[in-house]
Amino acid sequence: MALIVQKYGGTSVKDAERIFNVANRVVEYYDQGHSMVVVVSAQGDTTDELIEKAKEINEKPSNREMDVLLSTGEQISIALLAMAIEKLGYPVISLTGWQAGIHTYSKNTIARIKRIDTERIKRELDKKNIVIVAGFQGINKYDDITTLGSGGSDTTAVALAAALHADLCQIYTDVDGVYTADPRVVKNAYKLDEISYDEMLELATLGANVLHNRSVEMAKKYNVNLEVLSSLNRNKGTIVKEVVNVEKMLVRGVARDNDVARISLINIEDKPGKAFLVFSLMAKHNINVDITLQSIGREDKKDISFTVAEHNLEEALKALQENKDVIGFEDINYTKNVSKVSIVGAGMASNPGVAAMMFEALYDANINIHMISTSEIKISVLIDEKDADLAYNVVHDKFML
Repeated sequence: MALIVQKYGGTSVKDAERIFNVANRVVEYYDQGHSMVVVVSAQGDTTDELIEKAKEINEKPSNREMDVLLSTGEQISIALLAMAIEKLGYPVISLTGWQAGIHTYSKNTIARIKRIDTERIKRELDKKNIVIVAGFQGINKYDDITTLGSGGSDTTAVALAAALHADLCQIYTDVDGVYTADPRVVKNAYKLDEISYDEMLELATLGANVLHNRSVEMAKKYNVNLEVLSSLNRNKGTIVKEVVNVEKMLVRGVARDNDVARISLINIEDKPGKAFLVFSLMAKHNINVDITLQSIGREDKKDISFTVAEHNLEEALKALQENKDVIGFEDINYTKNVSKVSIVGAGMASNPGVAAMMFEALYDANINIHMISTSEIKISVLIDEKDADLAYNVVHDKFML
C-alpha cells in the first residue's frame, strides 16, 4: 500500500468537531492499509492570538522568542489530533518539528528547511503508528526552535513527502481544490481538475491563497505527487503535476493581490548601475520586488517605479531614504491604494493576442492600468485598489466564459 502525507490547515482543526472529522478521515486511509504521516497547522486564529499575547508583554520581542511562542500553536493541534485518533482506537504518535528531524537554517521566523532526518518517522511507521507532525517549525544548528514563515505547514508537508518518497501528498484546506479565481469574489469561478506546477506557482505567488509558493517550488523540484482538496467535503480535488493539457485553455486562472504598494524614485541620474543600487538594497533587506518600470531618460534623469508587498513598504521607504545620496534620487513617491490582477496559463505562450484580450476587458470596464509585467505564462497589471474586484471579475469572464 501507499505512503501518504496529508496536511490539514487551521480551519480544518479549529474545534473538537473538526478535529474528529480529520481523525476519521485519517483512519479511513489507515484502514485501507496506507502508511500515514499527517502535518497539522495551529487551530483557527491561534497564531494571531499568540502574536497579540506577545504584544501585551513586549512590543518588539526577539525573533527567537517569537518562534518559541508561535511553535506552541502547532503543538496543541498535534496533541489534540493524536488524542482524537487514540480515542478511535488507533496507534498514533505526535512529533514536534525537531522530533520529526526537520533541520532548518538559522534565521528565525522565516527559516528554510536544510534537511530532514527521517529515521524517527520511519521507526514509528514501522511500528504501524499514524505519525502526526507539527507543521511550520523545525530546529536550527544551535538547537533553537525556528518557524518557517507564511505557508510553513504546506512547506513542511511537501518537504516530508519528498524526504520520505511518499506516493501522494494531499493538502487539505477549506476549499475543495484550485479554482480559476476566488469563488467568494468571482461567482463564475470553477474548479480545475489539474494544473501544472509552473501555473500553480505563478498563481500562488500572485495572490491565490490555496497553496504557498514555497511548497509548490519544492513539489516541482522533487516531483511530489500533489493534490489539493477540502477537509469539509468528499469532493474530488485538483491535481498539481508537471504537465497538463494546455491546448483547450489559454488561461488557467486569474489572481488578485491587494497586499501591494508602489514606490517611485523620481529623477535618478540616467547612468549605469542605478537600478542595481536600488534593487540590491531591497534584496539586502529581504524585500521582494515585483512589477518594475523605468522611464525613458530625459535631461540625464529617469524615474524608477516598482511594487513591493504593502507590509514591506515602511521598511523599504526607510532603507531608500537612508541611502538617498548614494542612489541619487531627488524625491520618492508611494501609494498603498493599488492592487495587482494577473492571468496565468501555459497556453498563453503559443497564442498571440492574450494580452490584448486582457487589456480590452479592462478598457470596456473603464479601468486604468498603471504598470504592466509579463512572462511566458503570466500577465500582471497594477490598477487602483477600488477597481480590483471589478477587474478580477471582468478579466475572468473574458477568458473563462
